Amino acid sequence: MASIRELHNQLINKERSAEEITQESLERIQALEPKYHSFLHVTAEQALEQARKVDAKIAAGEEIGMLAGIPIGIKDNLCTKGIPTTCASKILQNFVPPYESTVTQKLNEAGAVMVGKTNMDEFAMGSSTETSAYQTTANPWDISRVPGGSSGGSAAAVAGGECVVSLGSDTGGSIRQPASFCGVVGMKPTYGLVSRYGLVAYASSLDQIGPFGRSVEDTAILLNAIAGYDPKDSTSLKTEIPDYASALRPDLKARGKIKVGIIKETFGEGLDSAVEEAVTKAIDQLQALGAEIQVISCPRFRYGLASYYIIAPSEASANLARYDGVKYGYRTEEADNLLSMYTRTRATGFGTEVKRRIMIGTYALSAGYYDAYYLKAQKVRTLIKEDFEKAFKQVDILVSPTAPTTAFKAGEKTTDPLSMYLNDLMTIPVNLAGLPGISVPCGFDSQGLPIGLQLISNVLRESLLLNVAYAYEQSTDWHLKTP
Repeated sequence: MASIRELHNQLINKERSAEEITQESLERIQALEPKYHSFLHVTAEQALEQARKVDAKIAAGEEIGMLAGIPIGIKDNLCTKGIPTTCASKILQNFVPPYESTVTQKLNEAGAVMVGKTNMDEFAMGSSTETSAYQTTANPWDISRVPGGSSGGSAAAVAGGECVVSLGSDTGGSIRQPASFCGVVGMKPTYGLVSRYGLVAYASSLDQIGPFGRSVEDTAILLNAIAGYDPKDSTSLKTEIPDYASALRPDLKARGKIKVGIIKETFGEGLDSAVEEAVTKAIDQLQALGAEIQVISCPRFRYGLASYYIIAPSEASANLARYDGVKYGYRTEEADNLLSMYTRTRATGFGTEVKRRIMIGTYALSAGYYDAYYLKAQKVRTLIKEDFEKAFKQVDILVSPTAPTTAFKAGEKTTDPLSMYLNDLMTIPVNLAGLPGISVPCGFDSQGLPIGLQLISNVLRESLLLNVAYAYEQSTDWHLKTP
């Protein structure tokens, strides 16, 4: 699959039509889905209709934007009017939203062609896309392995060339970790930069929508389309959005002296040797490009995992209380009274991991435990944020591995929740602090599985973050390799 810019040039030069490009994407989905299972819903008719509208604009001599006619996958926790939005859960199996999320509305207006809704961990709770109530997505590099999670369907769809770009959501690493596992670029923007209106909530103070692409430029183009203030979202930031894509430069020195800090706490015990080697080489490459490298300590980084798994389930237990069988979604037929209907609906509608997190969250928020768990976790969150603030007084960008290992075998960790949770060790602190982070491919292990480099910047410094990622990417060929 060509890049956004290549496809855009083909469209405006009338070398290809949007309908042809969309048809090619749909044919690829049809051929690969029996192996990959990236999509829960394929929207072929709507996609071709959107493509024809773009072709009509071109034929009429109208200007089109960069995303017009570009096939895109949308994570199935983003509301799409008239199209099922299930969050990969049985409890929402028949839910068809009566409204559009802000980001998908912006993409519709930009002329982007949604080819389908991608598979995910149920309610975005998981790190492998194995908790979906419907199917398990495979990693295109090795279909016996997971694509990461919770946005595994979106990452696999881009890696496998089923669509050009896709959207995911990132609560504790759910864009960056699958991007690392699938060898694509995945970005979590600053909290509040992208509207969450129409995103089905998991943990509201952590959730953020972000883009996947095969390259940093494609990711930047998609971010430009979805970023911006939204009065429908009370956490949305009123800030000017620069043109991230047009500001990209392959020469790192063009931005002056860039100081890059290696987060000391992300190296050492538990880090796969192949991952450590690839990330170390990537840091050496940044130095060769002109970056000034120094080691930075974020001593409270290690407490991110523990505080996250109190804060996120606590918020989830409140957010998921709305699924009671009354308003929408699944309802059990076997109930004698209202209370029985509530409990039976939730017992059969929610999966094991969702139930586990609701129970943890409800316990942490209960009388007598709130101060001991939830309040303490929020205090630790503040300390983690202070560590980052201190670090950014010394450097411009922080680097670490995106994930401690490469993609693991499907089923390998499903019976060991703690082992599964450790996959988010490197990414969680970024969400707790509300910072932007990006994962870019930086190598492969001996089994041919992709490795990701995580770059982190201070709030609202996406332009700098994308530039450093772009300079690194353009000096290597990792992003050019496909499954």
